[in-house]
Amino acid sequence: MLRFQQYADVHGIKVRPHIKTHKLPLVAEMQLEAGAVGITCQKVSEAEAMIAGSSAIRDILITYNVVGQQKLQRLRLLADKVTLSVVADSAEVIDGLSEAFAQAEKPLTVLVECNTGADRCGVSTPKDAEALAAKIVAAPGLVFGGLMTYPPAGGEAAVERFMTEAKSLINARGVAVPVITSGGTPTMMHAAEAPVATEYRPGTYVYNDRSLVARGSCGWDDCALTVVATVVSVPAENRAIIDAGSKILTSDLLGLTGCGHVLSRNDILIDQLSEEHGRFVSDGPINLRVGEKVRIVPNHACVVTNMVDSLFIARDGNISPKPLPVLARGKLV
Repeated sequence: MLRFQQYADVHGIKVRPHIKTHKLPLVAEMQLEAGAVGITCQKVSEAEAMIAGSSAIRDILITYNVVGQQKLQRLRLLADKVTLSVVADSAEVIDGLSEAFAQAEKPLTVLVECNTGADRCGVSTPKDAEALAAKIVAAPGLVFGGLMTYPPAGGEAAVERFMTEAKSLINARGVAVPVITSGGTPTMMHAAEAPVATEYRPGTYVYNDRSLVARGSCGWDDCALTVVATVVSVPAENRAIIDAGSKILTSDLLGLTGCGHVLSRNDILIDQLSEEHGRFVSDGPINLRVGEKVRIVPNHACVVTNMVDSLFIARDGNISPKPLPVLARGKLV
């Protein structure tokens, strides 16, 4: 976390970390203290929980299309408490936001989401971004805040091309583009290769995980989130069963073979999960006993965090006596 903040400071990039990885107000406060300008949330409920859990969190970007009357009403209430920005990639989303904020005392800042190669949400061309920016400028209750993208890993060149053209088109209308925000942990140390971006939104960097080790972005010692599991059966010399299945390790593979990495045991593969069982296999003797504890680095830290109500903090071999509630996990819409 600190390494990227230092990198961003050197290159003049503002950091707005995505809290979906940790969902903890305490950790968000650490990120703000390190120099972050605000936080990113994916859901209205995440933003609500983060604000309720910390008086230090007062600047939030929600990077997800907010659709539906109930969510828009809650968004309206949220905007009275913090500096709030959202994104939109269609006229329909903009119309809904405008209707909700037309009578608000202060307008809602809206960024246009752009597809720079990830092929998820976002407008497909700079010309489309220009058109939506113009619609936001004209919409009651809204103000245009800039451009947002979530590119694929290594997509810096595409971000630079797309955003530079979109910014030029919007500027030609006499409209400023205050923020261009990009993100993604895997190649965050290359963020400066897209200098058009003013802001970066790393998420997984706060914990790291097996997928990032596989990419060469970090090492096992950099992985701060682990699942502690208990061996409950050793039915064969080369096979053992743990009490951690898909309900905690999840089904995310992210292109990897196996469902996590057992620390200090490179010979073990977690080759399958059911709800409550995880299976270890090894080419040789597995050398585990019933009741033994193992630590597993998950493939994807973000989804594992969302599966638990609380976690424990370990430092220098000492484990906190009280669990830390994961306040912003997905219990609400």
